[in-house]
Amino acid sequence: MAQPTEIRILSSKDDLFQAAADEFANLALSTVRDHGRFTVALSGGSTPKGMHELLSSGAFPKIPWDKISFFFGDERYVPPDHPESNYRMANETLLSKVGAKHVFRMPTEERDPEVAARAYEVTLVEQFHLSPGEFPRFDLIILGLGPDGHTASLFPASRALDEEKHMVVANWVEKFQSYRITLTYPVINYAANVTFLVSGSDKTPALHRIFEENANLPARRIQPAQGRLLWLLDREAAGTVSFPANLG
Repeated sequence: MAQPTEIRILSSKDDLFQAAADEFANLALSTVRDHGRFTVALSGGSTPKGMHELLSSGAFPKIPWDKISFFFGDERYVPPDHPESNYRMANETLLSKVGAKHVFRMPTEERDPEVAARAYEVTLVEQFHLSPGEFPRFDLIILGLGPDGHTASLFPASRALDEEKHMVVANWVEKFQSYRITLTYPVINYAANVTFLVSGSDKTPALHRIFEENANLPARRIQPAQGRLLWLLDREAAGTVSFPANLG
């Protein structure tokens, strides 16, 4: 049974960045203390970038960066040095600045996106020591929300929405006429913690559809069965949406 959803509305984008960085730091510290390792899947976009810049600013000196394994929730099918690469953004704003030692990016230099997806599945099997049929249990997966209700690269009406067996898929996104590599619902919903970072008024209509209309948008289907789901929103994104007190 899914845990109750937590929603926090922050007064500004800067407050959202701070709350996200605090959540990351607290989870990293407690998880490394208890288990010796912290596994996190990063997201692209401007809001995670703001969190990264705070985390790498020196304001969190106790974070054990050498005990953190960094993965990615999704990736545009571009080379790792491309301006639109999620990996490039994360590397420039966080990974290179904190001296991250364990970074596992999606291999989008592969010519075939399906080959890239299978290769990343192999990485997950190796890094999480999985047996056949098992899914990795991330300590934290960070997600964003698109104006159309997509999250990671799980877009409305795309093939990846129906995937139940694979951990990673190459997902054709019609409106961009391109492939994206993405983690699938079984992986995301098996995580110990999933945190959405949402800012800006362009996200308000999607939030309205998810929380007031209960629309079956891709982001609505993120419901960790045995984990914590946290939405961090700035006031501009939350708008006039009425959020239920308990969504579990």
